[in-house]
Amino acid sequence: MRLLDADSRHTIRFQLNGKAVEGVAAPRMLATDFLREALGATGTHAGCEHGVCGACTIRLDGKAVRACLLYAVQLEGRNVQTVEGLAGHDEELSAMQTAFRKHHALQCGFCTPGILMSLSQLLEEEPGADEARIRDCLSGHICRCTGYHGIVAAALEVFEAHRRSGGESGRERTDV
Repeated sequence: MRLLDADSRHTIRFQLNGKAVEGVAAPRMLATDFLREALGATGTHAGCEHGVCGACTIRLDGKAVRACLLYAVQLEGRNVQTVEGLAGHDEELSAMQTAFRKHHALQCGFCTPGILMSLSQLLEEEPGADEARIRDCLSGHICRCTGYHGIVAAALEVFEAHRRSGGESGRERTDV
């Protein structure tokens, strides 16, 4: 059996926020470090590095996952969306980002990118989610500053606008 050379490097190619990217990583480099250091996607925050706090949440092939629990090589050939991809190509904030600003749903902002990624998936998959379901989604994220009040208010506003418009308004950008 051949052991992996810890000093070897792998070229990794994938879609990041709708654009083809590539970078080089060691076999054990975490996806958080690769996204931040090699590709400059610094919105993906490294918090606990154990998958508990949720600050590193990205969407991998449309599903919210903890980037600190993935190796960079696992991104090969995949579709990755980070918080930078929510605003879209025209840099206009998504409905959820706008609502976060309006409801002061962030203070230090460290947890915000991960929360936005999880809520964007929830809005896409469960547009009829109620407050209890939103709070359940947020239970996988640690925010030490806000007490979650503004976060929940922002999410409820977007989900309600989405319902009122029949799904046309308030929709998160996932087509980037």
